[in-house]
Amino acid sequence: MAENRTKKWWHDKVAYQIYPKSFYDSNGDGIGDIPGIISKLDYLQDLGVDILWLSPCYPSPLADEGYDISDYYGIDPRFGTMEDMERLISETKKRNMYILMDLVVNHCSDEHEWFKKACEDPDGKYGEYFYLRDKKEGELPTNWRSYFGGPAWDDLPGTDKQYLHVFHKKQPDLKWENPELREEVYKNINWWLDKGLAGFRIDAIINIKKAHPFRNYAPDREDGLCSIQAMLKEATGIGEFLSEMRDRTFKRYDAFSVGEVFNEKPDELPDFIGEDGYFSSIFDFNETIFGGSDKGWYDAKPITPDDYKRCCFESQAKAADIGFLSNIIENHDEPRGVSHYIPEGDCCPESKKLLAALNFMLRGIPFIYQGQELGMENTVFSSIGDVDDISTLEEYKVALNAGLSPEDALKAVSKYSRDNARTPMQWSGGEHAGFTTGTPWLKVNPNYPRINAASQIADPDSVRSFYKKLIALRKHPEYKETIVYGTLEPAWEDRHNLMAYYRKADRTLLVIGNYQREAQSVTLTAPFRRVLLNNQCSLDEKNGTVTLLGYQVLILEM
Repeated sequence: MAENRTKKWWHDKVAYQIYPKSFYDSNGDGIGDIPGIISKLDYLQDLGVDILWLSPCYPSPLADEGYDISDYYGIDPRFGTMEDMERLISETKKRNMYILMDLVVNHCSDEHEWFKKACEDPDGKYGEYFYLRDKKEGELPTNWRSYFGGPAWDDLPGTDKQYLHVFHKKQPDLKWENPELREEVYKNINWWLDKGLAGFRIDAIINIKKAHPFRNYAPDREDGLCSIQAMLKEATGIGEFLSEMRDRTFKRYDAFSVGEVFNEKPDELPDFIGEDGYFSSIFDFNETIFGGSDKGWYDAKPITPDDYKRCCFESQAKAADIGFLSNIIENHDEPRGVSHYIPEGDCCPESKKLLAALNFMLRGIPFIYQGQELGMENTVFSSIGDVDDISTLEEYKVALNAGLSPEDALKAVSKYSRDNARTPMQWSGGEHAGFTTGTPWLKVNPNYPRINAASQIADPDSVRSFYKKLIALRKHPEYKETIVYGTLEPAWEDRHNLMAYYRKADRTLLVIGNYQREAQSVTLTAPFRRVLLNNQCSLDEKNGTVTLLGYQVLILEM
């Protein structure tokens, strides 16, 4: 730990992400809601988590499942009322828990009043809230491809102009160069913080800074368009916006902020998460993006245990003396981590616990996504008709255009579909996994009779019980300092399918995992004092040599 680092209230916390639509439905309409979250707070408190991050529950047409906000000051009636939200905040406070909401301010919805007013009068005040360009016949303002496919420009309804949307066409980009727009954003952030929010997870924030003047880049696919990344690589000066936002909002409230930042430039990390960084933390996506291909999901390369280890250690080394990463195995935008990071065919309680321990004990703030603590897995799509997620539907088209058969295209996109994480939370082995008494908005994963909370809560050997032990260890007064602030030193880095590292402060802990089916032996460099956690019922140790069973993970105090 950098000696001068100020200790903050969030450093020793464990966060849990809730995707409200799929968490728990209290009224039988098939959609999870805020009263449903309130009814499960005791479950979350029992697990030991402190910070709850709610994916968007603002009013929205749901073109991108709520990441297209039509009113920043409201709660979507599907999820409840503002009174429900206020009750959730007060109920969490009673349990010494904290609420984060999603801050989505790269874009709003095309149904937001700002955009409607821009359509009515593109040359007026609200036209300046967006990036508008005069329409030219047969030619786009730039050849940028939106994240969800197709051009990033669309006609501004009722006008002779076009507007920029780097995501869905129903998500017009907000023009951060306009100080008046920024004031509106800060006013809204502070309004929520005054209500008692503890902070925000900040969505897609790198995109707020565009490279000016706008221009074309070399096309990288048959469609003649280029990835939006080409422009973002040239954009500079985002710090002016982010430091202003920090000073005007988060800093005044000692709020926790965690940025979704995929592509900060290498020398910018201290600016983002250093002592006076723009954010309290940013997510580590090094493992998430590994194996991605510019061609599309169908061409992505699976991540091996050795790749996973290298990605984690790279991120840890980069952030070591700078600040805190937020560590994830999965989120609402990714497939289920156990299906992604555990070799095919090897998903079992032991391997799920191994992945949990290896990730959870890294330096940084652990984030658990709903159902991760149960070891929820990717779902099964019988046809593309089962798919809800817009990016999966786009990637399916990309795969077909690349010559894959419909069967192979479905198989390729199923592995990465965001719907995998969005299937309803598996509360019980009862109908619809106990998520709703109605018809769920998205099909429940068919494996719910085998994987569900009800069967795991009382089982001391369940995946959930293992997560509970990991959280308790992180908070244990004897080990907290080491786990939260200690350094991380990789061990046996070149050993195939072995991931091990020391955490060192006032104590030394060794985290060691055999990331394969076959047993393997390791000779320790020093004797250990005690076993703090073991995901198997036995430990084979002779004369300082430990033989780890398949997918065995140990946390040892040295």
